[in-house]
This record gives sequence, C-alpha cells and structure tokens, in this order.
Amino acid sequence: MAIQTLLLALLAGSTSAVKLYISSYADEGATLGKIRTFDLALGLGGRVRPAASLKALSENQNCGSAPSWLEISGRTLYCIDEGFQTPNASLNTLTINGDGSLKSVAKVDTIQGPVANQFYNKKAAVALAHYGGSAISTFKTNENGSFTPLQQFVFNTPPGPRPEQEASHVHHTVIDPTSEFLVFPDLGADLVRVYKIDPATSLLTVQDPIKAAAASGPRHAVFWSPDKPAKKESTFLFVIHELSNNIVTYKVNYASGYGNSSLSFTKLQTIGLYGTTAQPNGTRAAEIVVSPDNKFIISSNRNATIFSVANPDPKNATKVPSDSLTTFQPLSNGTLKFVGLSPSGGSFPRFFSLNKLGNLVSVGNQNSGSVFIFRRDVETGKIGEAVATQTGLGQVTNIRWDE
Repeated sequence: MAIQTLLLALLAGSTSAVKLYISSYADEGATLGKIRTFDLALGLGGRVRPAASLKALSENQNCGSAPSWLEISGRTLYCIDEGFQTPNASLNTLTINGDGSLKSVAKVDTIQGPVANQFYNKKAAVALAHYGGSAISTFKTNENGSFTPLQQFVFNTPPGPRPEQEASHVHHTVIDPTSEFLVFPDLGADLVRVYKIDPATSLLTVQDPIKAAAASGPRHAVFWSPDKPAKKESTFLFVIHELSNNIVTYKVNYASGYGNSSLSFTKLQTIGLYGTTAQPNGTRAAEIVVSPDNKFIISSNRNATIFSVANPDPKNATKVPSDSLTTFQPLSNGTLKFVGLSPSGGSFPRFFSLNKLGNLVSVGNQNSGSVFIFRRDVETGKIGEAVATQTGLGQVTNIRWDE
C-alpha cells in the first residue's frame, strides 16, 4: 500500500489522536470488502502537527463484499453491506476496541442494495435506503446490538426519462429536526419520499412526497436552520441531485393537528454546483454536508476533473486529475450563496466528512482508491491544501471520524 503524508508546520504543542474508519468495496477477484482503521495525530486545537502522519492500525472484513455506509455511536460501529456477491445484503454491528480494531457482534440480512441508514425514535429503530432493492426497510434496535425487522416498503415505479432511472433507487435517509419525520431521496423516481414516525411503535406512515424535476435524480439531503436549536418556522431542506447537478432549497412547513402533524415543502431556489464555471459534461453530484458550525453547506462533484493536484508519490512529478468540492453559504432565508470550488484530490469523491472542529475535511475518492485530508478555514469556509493522503484503498465508499 502506497502511503504518503504531506505535512504542514501549523502549530506545535500537546497532541491528541483521532481515528478514521474507511470502508471500501471488495477488490477485483476478492469476496470481502474492508473497513480500515487509521490514526491521525493532531496538535493543539485539532491542527495537524508538523510530524503528524496517517498510521494504519487494523483491517476488518466483517461487513460483506460491499461495505457502503458507516455510522458510529459511542463505541459501536454500524456498517451496511450492499450484498453484491450474496443473495441478501446486511446490516452489521461491530464493537470498537481501544486500539481501533473492530469486533463483529451482530448481523441481520436485508433487502439488496442498502446505501445509507438513519437511526430514529431515540435510536429505538433504524431505517435503510435501498438503492439496488428499490426499497425502504426499518428495524428495531436491541440492547445486544442485534436488529428485529419492522417494515419494508418496496417501490415498483415506472422507468424515468434517464437510463439511470430504470427503477426506483432510494439513495439516502435523513431525519428532520423535530425527530418526527424521515425523508428519503429517490434518484430513480425523481421523488423525495416522506414518512411520519410513530413514537410508540417506530412504525412509519407515508406522507405526500416532494416531486422533483423530471430527470433530476435526487440523491442526498440535509435539513438546516439558521437557529440552534432549529425552529419550525425557519427550517429548510437542501436536496442535491445527481443527474441535474444542482441543489434545490425547500422551505419546510409544519402543520399541527390533534395527533396528526404533517410536513409540506415550498420550493425556494435551484442553484448549480460550479458557480461561474460552466458545468462539465457528464458530471455527477454526490454528497452534501452541513459544516459543524452550521455556517456552510459543502457538496462533492464526480466525473469532472477540473483540477489537478500534486501526486501523492514524491517520486512521481505527474499531477493527478481531481474532481471537486463546492462550498456554499446558507442565508437566513434558506437560499445558498456560492463560495468556491476546491479539489477533492482524485476521481469520484463519493463521500466526505468533517472533523468536529470543522478545520479538516476527509475525502474518499472512489475511483482513485484514495483519501485526502484537507485543511479548512472555519471562518471563510474555504478548503485549503492537503495535510495527509492515503492511497491504495480500493473503491472508497465512506469515512467516519472517531474523536
């Protein structure tokens, strides 16, 4: 495995270490994917030390052939396997040991193709979005880490206008700020599906969906409010669309009736992902994230290498083509203001995540098999130079910080 750490003399001082968990699909010819644990040494204030490095700690292969999504809660890591090489997919529970290694404690079979999960109802249950299985499934969580099936919603929608929309492809799930509703962007159906949570049973009840523009392909979503905690009257939903490569803002409208609260949505804005730069042909939007300080929205753009970055191999002077990240500033009225574009470090940044301070961004470049960690200015939101890289990871699908 090729490893190089690019070091910045930022701030010397007392140190702490955080761990990163990185998932990747099985390599060609292999039957199991991997969850890798890395240690990143940080200096005072969460800054990377001059002598810092990414250090590989362990590998785990207890999440099937296609680990697609990771979630950390306390000392437990949850991993979804899409099930590329098995009749069923699975939801897996692993214990995080003190040295960063993982131990499998529970597994439940699921419908094929889960790509995201969301715990809800005070973690009494979990919902899965099934891209490959055209479905939503829910499970009750048990104290021993196991799961009990609750519901399945399988969608038989007619084909959409794009080849990628031959069927329903539920791609994400996110809970609203009141914890009363779940939304599920469906790339294949051009819908954002909405469900109400029954707090007594954790069962979901279908609500009216958001109808996205034809051929737009809603992929992921985040709720946002300028107020902390969020207020119902100032809550917005940002939906990123993989096929039309834009973010649509919706005002969230809460209606209350006796035992019958509901959601509706008012469309406010559609904004492209490239600012004043012309949208490249073939680009594909991916992830959308709210910064830890709630001041910025960041998205990732795939299949359009508009940047080039230094090669992680110091012996190779050839620059590496790079896809991009986009930073926006959300305004109090829910509209987004373009801030800037920055490199992802490689090809197909399917997923990225920020540390708690928001001054570091880890980006997983799926087709490059790499993870780049970039410095980020929390005041301006601008993403700067790389402080660490890891290559040779295969098809990276997810990254989580354990701080």
